[in-house]
Amino acid sequence: MNIIIVGCGKVGEALAEQLNENGNDITVVDIDSDRVEYIVNKHDVLGVVGNGATHATLEEARSEDADLLIAVTGSDELNLLCCLIAQKAGNCQVIARVRNPEYSSEASYLKRELELAMVINPEQAAAAEMTRILRFPSAIKIETFARGKIELLKFILPEDSPLVGCTVKEITTKLHCDVLVCTVERDDEVYIANGDLLFRKRDVISIIASPQNANRFFHKINYVADSVKDVMIVGGGEISYYLCQMLTRVGIRTTIIEKNQARCDELSIQLPETLVIHGDAADQEILLEEGLETVDAFAALTNLDEENILLSLFAKSRSKAKLITKINRIDFDEVIKSLTLDTIIYPKSVTCESIIRYVRAMKNSLNSNIETLYHIIKGKVEAAEFFIRHDNALTGTPLYQLRFRPNVLIAGILRDNAVITPKGQDVIQPGDSVIVVSKDLVLNDITDILRD
Repeated sequence: MNIIIVGCGKVGEALAEQLNENGNDITVVDIDSDRVEYIVNKHDVLGVVGNGATHATLEEARSEDADLLIAVTGSDELNLLCCLIAQKAGNCQVIARVRNPEYSSEASYLKRELELAMVINPEQAAAAEMTRILRFPSAIKIETFARGKIELLKFILPEDSPLVGCTVKEITTKLHCDVLVCTVERDDEVYIANGDLLFRKRDVISIIASPQNANRFFHKINYVADSVKDVMIVGGGEISYYLCQMLTRVGIRTTIIEKNQARCDELSIQLPETLVIHGDAADQEILLEEGLETVDAFAALTNLDEENILLSLFAKSRSKAKLITKINRIDFDEVIKSLTLDTIIYPKSVTCESIIRYVRAMKNSLNSNIETLYHIIKGKVEAAEFFIRHDNALTGTPLYQLRFRPNVLIAGILRDNAVITPKGQDVIQPGDSVIVVSKDLVLNDITDILRD
């Protein structure tokens, strides 16, 4: 696909890198010539210096040949204008990043009236991911497939877990749980799970199951699976605003600590059911006075990564709360991961993944049958949902007879709204939704998982 990306910030660069790796032809556009040159040289893509909201610049970027334009500049208005002009100039599909809550509340109207393929709000998307986690705090990450009927959950195995020392296949024989282990992360290594793999303490495990079966599994291994009842949030930014809205709807009590008095006054009006406290959370006494030691969950959502990390480490030392830490920079994710801070949310990554899922889904019209795509481990392992429209090389044959490529796992099948945990005798049929976990492979069609 020919894709134009307007805006060469962190999100624009990440999109250029990943979409280019997926075999698309990428052109980046920005008024900053140094930034354009840097991305062109680093990621081997085309670049145009100029205002992406002008016809002349888009013409230079060959918008008439583009399949998709993605506008991710720092201005909502500029992004929307880029999309309008691109549609007139080239009749391509368009995606706009829109962050202002006033626009986000009208996202469906904008999408319909401006004929946008997608409107993405990073803060709202990040808040939605946090909400899923807080409703199921056992996990550090949750992704959904098959319209929510199948979930992929990632969690850290506690040192005292009954699973330590067991093999993957013993989950079925000993615990009688209908879940499928996809991956195990251990000491910077990633393993696609097989039946003989032994669990060790502090393993990061990804499983796929229906929500009900996941609940049973976590209860059987003595892992907390109940939704949290109250959350302490530090920082009164847009993510906190969206998060409180979402949590209030599902009956979770919220408290915000914000050091700017004017922002506190705004939030008190906008969020009448949230307790808003004026104070500096860097003062540990304020956190303790407001109940840090007894709260079910703690979310550090200030605009400073360093402060969020320190706040979460302090919360970890003084409570058993579920921790959520917002990180804006994506450069040091390996270092931050080593701090074991429960769930870390990167709003920029959430934005990139949402857009990339849409791009991969667009290829349905280009002989791809991918419905949904998630990165389980960035750059290493992905989970893709395929819809089987007709007979192909996989259908009608028991799974154990198929010759799969290395590091490929059939992780789940949805048939007639029933979730099937795949076993060797199962057969894929037209009409199924099939989830495939793969390592070091870029899949466009489900038949790509078979050996040549």
